[in-house]
Amino acid sequence: MTVRYPRPLRPGDRIGVTSPSSGVPDELRERLATAVRVVEEQGYEVVTGRCMDGSRHVSAPAADRAAELTEMLTDPGIRAVVPPWGGETGIDLLALLDWDRLRAAEPTWLVGYSDMSTVMTPLTLLTGVATVHGNNLMDTPCRAPEGLVSWLDIVAAPPGHRFSQTPPERHRAEAWDDYALHPDVRAFTLDTPGRWTRLDGGGDVDVAGRLIGGCTEMLANVAGTPYLDTSAFARTHAPEGLLVYVEAAGDDAFAICRYLHGMRLAGFFDAANAVLVGRTSAPDTSSLTQHQAVLEALGPLGVPIVADVECGHVPPYLPLVNGAHARVVHTSTHSALTQTLN
Repeated sequence: MTVRYPRPLRPGDRIGVTSPSSGVPDELRERLATAVRVVEEQGYEVVTGRCMDGSRHVSAPAADRAAELTEMLTDPGIRAVVPPWGGETGIDLLALLDWDRLRAAEPTWLVGYSDMSTVMTPLTLLTGVATVHGNNLMDTPCRAPEGLVSWLDIVAAPPGHRFSQTPPERHRAEAWDDYALHPDVRAFTLDTPGRWTRLDGGGDVDVAGRLIGGCTEMLANVAGTPYLDTSAFARTHAPEGLLVYVEAAGDDAFAICRYLHGMRLAGFFDAANAVLVGRTSAPDTSSLTQHQAVLEALGPLGVPIVADVECGHVPPYLPLVNGAHARVVHTSTHSALTQTLN
């Protein structure tokens, strides 16, 4: 079986906005409006759902959020769905989503990261439909720096499209932009130099496989369940093996080490040809750094481990397509990730 890709978006298509996890508080509604305008400037119609309330940690009861997400993903008039951002407890949707209906529907792009990994990664694994781990709606107004693309570029790409992304070698290490005070921000502040880092030793890396992964703190909670069976996915869709990526949102190095150990023991990395690790601002501990945490947990895999990739909570964002065939190259002078939508 092959991975299924939603058809490319065209001007006039509709994009659904819903909050499967956290909604948008009143003080950030102007930023939301800015983000919607940016999408509309690309020629799309934006349809905003009912589950958007930001007064609590979830936008609505779990049943309502699951129903709205299912409705948008199975509505033939909606070609992509993007949340404002992630959240904390999107895991409560998994048992409520209509997986048979999602599997039978014409594929629709689902975009996001952070807590959205809890839904997007299982969606690709269980239905074979590609999803986009990339910047979400609230960050969409910020232009991708040279070398990277936006999720808007990916969802408009034709079948078989191949694109390469190279790290800009600058990222943001200071505080986040305050979208309440500056709702019209359209550029990332990239204040610190930095390259990709090979953790497992020296030498060049040149490895291929199908991409799958997400946020460590979220995926660790479903590792070993039917929602995160990467081995079954590899047998069906990726006999050539996987490129697995993980990224830490904010937990300290001890916690990340435990999560990754558990995910490895649950078989999440069994088909990995290499592991990509997102750059993180999550704290080290007195005796363990974030890099050491990854190497301690995943070193036994015996595959290349490349860290400080722009696929996490530290801007800028290098979008990854779950299910896409990809090749990662990392040398002392050059790093690149090429993805093919086939």
